[in-house]
Amino acid sequence: MIVDSEIRERIRKYIVVATLADPEEIKDDVLLFDEGYFDSMGLLFLIEFINDEFHVDTKDDELVEANFKSINNIVAFISHSLKLEKIKDAVHCHN
Repeated sequence: MIVDSEIRERIRKYIVVATLADPEEIKDDVLLFDEGYFDSMGLLFLIEFINDEFHVDTKDDELVEANFKSINNIVAFISHSLKLEKIKDAVHCHN
């Protein structure tokens, strides 16, 4: 299973490329929307990247600022989603 540090690095690289930001400015706790790195369209592209890169399907009720406001939050969201999928798969295999 993918580890949080790998998720963190992939997300950071995506943000730097997508926003042309200085990599030194993109800290784990920087507020991506408040600081102007992302807007609503940027969020859509970020969600598409998360789906493509990590195979995480973001549901409508998960489209809340708390899940995407910083790298730390994004990593926690992806990690949680991957763990839920693993649990669902394990339960499904045992039925």
